[in-house]
Amino acid sequence: MAGASVLDGIRVIDFGQYIAGPMAAMFLADQGADVIRIDPPGGPRYNTPANATWNRGKRSIVLDLKKPADVETARQLIATADVVVENFRPGVMDRLGLGATAMSKANPGLVYCSLPGFGSDDPRAGVKAWEGVIAAATCAFSQRAGTPRVHPLATRPVYTAIPFGSAYAAFLAAVSVAMALNARALSGAGQRIEIPLFDATFTAIGSRGMKAHKAPAKPPEFSWSRQLPTKDGRWFMYVHGNKHFEDFIKEIGLKEARDAGVSIEELGKRFDEAFRQRTAQEWELFCERLGTEGVTCHTSAEWLKHPQALGSKIIDDYTDPELGAFRGPGITPRLLGTPGKVRSPRPRLDADREAILKELATRKPAAATGAKVLRSALEGVKVLDLCIILAGPTCGRTLAEFGADVVKIDSPRVNPLRLHNDINRAKRSILLDLKSPEGLKIFWQLVDQADVVLQNFRKGVADRLGIGYEAVKARRPDIVYCSLNTFGHLGPYADRPGHEQIAQAVSGMQLRYGGSGLPALAPYPANDYGTGLLGAYAVSLALLHRKNTGQGQHVDSALAYTATMLQSGLLQDYAGKKWDEPAGQDVLGSGPLNRAYQASDAWVFLAAQDGELARCPELADLAGKSGAALEQALEELVRTRGADAWVAALTKAGIGAHRIILDSNVLMQDPVVCARGLSITREHDEIGPVTTTGPGPRLSGTPLVAGKPASKPGTDAPSVLAEIGLGGEVERLLREGVIVMDGIEALD
Repeated sequence: MAGASVLDGIRVIDFGQYIAGPMAAMFLADQGADVIRIDPPGGPRYNTPANATWNRGKRSIVLDLKKPADVETARQLIATADVVVENFRPGVMDRLGLGATAMSKANPGLVYCSLPGFGSDDPRAGVKAWEGVIAAATCAFSQRAGTPRVHPLATRPVYTAIPFGSAYAAFLAAVSVAMALNARALSGAGQRIEIPLFDATFTAIGSRGMKAHKAPAKPPEFSWSRQLPTKDGRWFMYVHGNKHFEDFIKEIGLKEARDAGVSIEELGKRFDEAFRQRTAQEWELFCERLGTEGVTCHTSAEWLKHPQALGSKIIDDYTDPELGAFRGPGITPRLLGTPGKVRSPRPRLDADREAILKELATRKPAAATGAKVLRSALEGVKVLDLCIILAGPTCGRTLAEFGADVVKIDSPRVNPLRLHNDINRAKRSILLDLKSPEGLKIFWQLVDQADVVLQNFRKGVADRLGIGYEAVKARRPDIVYCSLNTFGHLGPYADRPGHEQIAQAVSGMQLRYGGSGLPALAPYPANDYGTGLLGAYAVSLALLHRKNTGQGQHVDSALAYTATMLQSGLLQDYAGKKWDEPAGQDVLGSGPLNRAYQASDAWVFLAAQDGELARCPELADLAGKSGAALEQALEELVRTRGADAWVAALTKAGIGAHRIILDSNVLMQDPVVCARGLSITREHDEIGPVTTTGPGPRLSGTPLVAGKPASKPGTDAPSVLAEIGLGGEVERLLREGVIVMDGIEALD
């Protein structure tokens, strides 16, 4: 039976502005926290319909932090809170006397979460880090591999309206706050969390930043995973990669051509021509019948009306005091035992002042009830990770970085293991045949010692294997069981398979990024990695609930849910809605003061507000210009100097700017990136040095650790088996094929 939400009784003070802070606090409010939103006079600095989503479930009070009396009220609110979320530039809250150091002395149990653009010890800490500035610094304006097949532009930036930096900072903030609350339940101590938007984006970069330095160059191969034109003029995303692929190419008449080794170009032409023989809907039904992966490329407006979006409740209908009736994003992640919900619409400005001030007279800080000294937030937690590819293993990796002992269970029948060195660091690896009776018996022995089980099978697959939630719960009633997949566990598409590309296609991401009705993949596999983070948030909440009640539960999230949250700044439908956000491969920004400009040697991104250009002597002659005239003048002027010179001049004038980085190799070798642990190069078993991204969050009390490099697949079997009393059975299990320790390739 469903109970109260996990964060009931937790008070959060939300100073967030723009996107990252409000979205992070929304995730906490959705799971029961009492979120008090602090706005300046006049309301949020970012006046957007998306505030109807990001500020839902909160209470409102207006405080002018330029006035001592209001600063004192803010201090009292923080002193009696459990969590603070703020995303000012480093030092702003300290100068007000409201920073983490001062407030932690007044409230030792406080979890203080800061989300600046650049970190407090980053040389760019003082830069105005608008979303476009962060995107410029993190390769978000460069095309993803495969895109030039449709869009041949590759040497210029491509602007995206999706705020990857802010969204990932919000995802990681939710995870980190929940982890810090878990740690506080044992230690009694709060801590400082800092997650710069720049650092957070490296989790989204993920495999794009990975490099096995000694790996041989791969010859070009034909990609069956691609967007294809259909009979009715729609585009269709087909993804190769499951066991029904051979049936698929046989039925469409391309198996013989593939086997005969026709050229890549010729095979591509035949593939396109085959898809032009049916409508997109006919292809969806065809793929569904075969059990293979394919979906129509939809617009975001279509996603808001899609049967799966509505059936899964990731899109729902609401009423807002400003927009009236509107349709927008729902709840993710999902906790089946302690479900989250939207408790109330966003509040009217200052609507809760009287009640909030009255509560200050009686509310006390959370009592310090624990005394255990922790090295990590999940110290002592054991996780069994059954997941493949990206989303599920990212969940397991995240739990490992927060201190859990994660055992990665892969099938010895699958060779190679894709992206193993990216998403399986900090874990122990065992190759265990769960289809053999003894392999399944070993799994249950591991379950007896586990706290968490992760799986990302399609709906119903784990049940058919006999390892679904109900089966595991029957043996371990207190288990936390996390299920991740493409479409979720509700709605008409719940049984369908999928990958990153499918989630981007169905939710509108591909058509927006491609533009002019032509789909293109977003620069990062952001739905995969984001779903892993939101899964980790769900697990950390469920573990917190288990600490308080002794009860386990089933939690889930999905790639389509994450795609919706990544677009939550755009996905509202209401009377008068206009779908006019920047879109397409030729877009450089959202306007003359927020766009990319070509300097004499590189591209630079400028992010300024009205009137700010006058502060920069080099731009003084542009005073009075606006619109197209200003844009043309800036284009001509910026070409006269180098990118670094412009960034220096604009930064000195207090205007946001950054050189645009288009090459991920350049980014991963940047000295600041390496010094911050966002790019780490280490020796891996047999394959030599491998560079991967590192974790972005910084926690003062229970710091994250990237963990050991990913083991050679299967080589941790002896230590894993020894813990369940089977250390002496390793050789026999190897002979009988129950486990494998050699011969499985880790493919990067």
